[in-house]
Parts: sequence; C-alpha cells; structure tokens
Amino acid sequence: MSNEEATMKSMKRSNVLSVRTIAVVAVLSAMAGALMVLEVPLPFLPPFYKLDFGELPALLGGFALGPAAGAAIEALKVLIKMLIKGTTTIGIGDLTNFLVGCAFIVPAAAIYRKNKTRKGAVLGMVVGTLAMAVLGGLLNAYVMLPFYATAFGWPMDKIIAMGSAVNKAISDLPSFVLLATTPLNLLKGVSVSVITFLLYKRVSPILHGANKK
Repeated sequence: MSNEEATMKSMKRSNVLSVRTIAVVAVLSAMAGALMVLEVPLPFLPPFYKLDFGELPALLGGFALGPAAGAAIEALKVLIKMLIKGTTTIGIGDLTNFLVGCAFIVPAAAIYRKNKTRKGAVLGMVVGTLAMAVLGGLLNAYVMLPFYATAFGWPMDKIIAMGSAVNKAISDLPSFVLLATTPLNLLKGVSVSVITFLLYKRVSPILHGANKK
C-alpha cells in the first residue's frame, strides 16, 4: 500500500469515527435531557431541590469519548431541557446546572482517560463528586439562592424557612448550603457513579464501536 493510499484510508477511518462520535454524543444528550426532566422530589430537602439523573449519560459519554464529549453532552442536555420545559430563571439556573455538571463529569472523565482501570474510574468519580459538591455549594450560596430571593421576591429568610421546615438544623445560609445543597449534590454524584460503575463495561462496546472495548 502506497503512502497516499494509507493516508486516504486513515482519513476515511477518522471521518467514520467523527461521524460516530457525533451520533453517540447526540443520542446520549437526548437521553440526558429526558432524564433531567424526570426530577424526583426528596422528603428531606426543600421542595425546589429535586434529584435527577441527567449526568448519567454524560458520565458514560465522558468515560467512553473523553471529558470534552462529556462537557458537550452536559451543554446539549441543558438546551434540550430548556426546549422541553423552558426556564424559570432566565437561564441562570440552567447555566449553573451546566457548570455543576461539568465539575462532576470533566474531572471524572479526565482521570479515567489517564488510568482506564476500575481504580481509575472510582478515583475519577470520587473526585468529580467532591468537586460537584463544592462548586454546587458555592454557586448556590453566592448566585442561585440570592437570585431566587431577588427574582421571585422571596426574602432569604423565607428560603431558609423552607429548609428549616424539613431540617430543623438549617437556620441560616451556610447551614442551608451545608445541609441541603451539598447532600443533594453528593447523593446525585454517588448515585450516578454507582450506576455508571455497574453499567459502563456493558455499554462500552456500543459506545466505542463493536470492535473496541
């Protein structure tokens, strides 16, 4: 085979992989958007905090295709959710969801990309979960909760009272973030991580292509 033929064959293979990657990202994004809409209320959290599993397809995609693909799925997930349900926060809450999701997906996928073992996957998901909890807490404390208080005319005391109604230990903004926001993000990170750990090896051949693991 001549150098020119080898180059052409390599370019064709690259194009096929690119098309396949785009298709996989699109499918996973649609799944993520649908899962994001299916929110589950939790009795131990304020009513506006709900659990969803929109990060699951993004984490699977990040493990299979890399952190950039995971971030792309996160972005498309948010856009799909906005198309389905709209937004009640003029996009602020949706941007926050994207940033918090990326704090989980990107470190987890980057660590797994460098160490593609079970240990690497677990380490990545632990780091990602902690990063999501920290960033989620900061963004809620300094962006989302003040925004809700201003946009909806809710005094911060009213928001705190909604937390106190389900957890008497919540008495101010720091305790609200520590005892409501952080547990939600930790629960989401742990739940998505466990499901990913159980599913990934089974769906990996589909995500990569029949001839890859």
